Amino acid sequence: MKLLHLADLHLGKRLGEFSLLEDQRFVLEQVLRAVDDRAVDAVLLAGDLYDRPVPPAEAVELLDWFLTALTGSGATVLAVSGNHDSPERLSFASSLLRRAGLFIAGEYDGAPARVTLEDDLGPVDFTLLPFLRPSTLVPFAAERPADTGAAVALALGALPADPARRNVLIAHQFVTAAGGQPAVCDSEIAPVGGSEQVDAALFAGYDYVALGHLHGPQRVGRETARYAGSPLKYSFSEALHRKSMPLVTLGAKGEVWVELLPLVPLHDLRELRGPLAALTAPENVTDPEDYLHITLTVEEELIDAVGRLRAVYPNLMKLDFDNRRTRAAGGATAARQAEQRGLDELFCEFYEMMNGGPMSERQQALFDGALREIGGDGR
Repeated sequence: MKLLHLADLHLGKRLGEFSLLEDQRFVLEQVLRAVDDRAVDAVLLAGDLYDRPVPPAEAVELLDWFLTALTGSGATVLAVSGNHDSPERLSFASSLLRRAGLFIAGEYDGAPARVTLEDDLGPVDFTLLPFLRPSTLVPFAAERPADTGAAVALALGALPADPARRNVLIAHQFVTAAGGQPAVCDSEIAPVGGSEQVDAALFAGYDYVALGHLHGPQRVGRETARYAGSPLKYSFSEALHRKSMPLVTLGAKGEVWVELLPLVPLHDLRELRGPLAALTAPENVTDPEDYLHITLTVEEELIDAVGRLRAVYPNLMKLDFDNRRTRAAGGATAARQAEQRGLDELFCEFYEMMNGGPMSERQQALFDGALREIGGDGR
């Protein structure tokens, strides 16, 4: 059986003033071609299908087009909600959609969802675990789990894997192996303390573990437990990433092969550094329509540096300067300033940027309560 593992689509995401919908459709078209070319039996979507709980209409239309094309190809689609998704929205019409071969586990209802598919070697059980927090388990447990790892253990215990059968888990959590920290990116929501960590040892009974949540493609402890990573670069901390999607082939019990299929962006996300004259010289300009972070290393004052650069690089996203004046200014960099500010202040600023206005008193109270619940102190 052939499986294609994707995660963290973040449909509807914007980078500054730039909408990425065209870029997202471009990469999803590559997914559809791979499904046909490689005769994929099932596509695994490990959460964060959307970038926000209430996505723009264009993002909904894009996901509708993608899922319709996938199921139309004959592939079964198995998806879970991520921390950016609205579980209720993803769960809408799920019973009806199963008839088309689309299985979405949006809300957790006391146990993971289980879907069984068959090939020439017999059944394969797919366990669909939506994104969990300890509070998610409160209605279904005698007491609140101490942390996210305990919550995930309790949830999987409600529907354990059959050791005699082939098992695949689809989940969206912050999973670590033997205490080692996976590579994280600026485009992700950083975990608070260690309470969100889930030990990969909990997944020992699964032949393949399809993870979402982290945007860098990487294994977690073993080759057959992997973050697919996001299909596009969503921050300049990912500029050196090589995006891919795991093509997983299940043989007999215990036989699993993983091949990473490359994904090519419509516009790459790159960083350039140097003096203005060198960066804009025709012989030095390559792929000018990529999304760029440029650092100018000129000492003289420049008039309309952004305009002059965008005449050559129309998709300039970020401009910085590195010269004697900026270094002499000292002080904290933007990253250090962010570290020195409280989580509550950063979230309020993010909310206002995304919604065009501040939170109401009721929303502020809900946020404060959630922050206390995860053990945060605002720093």
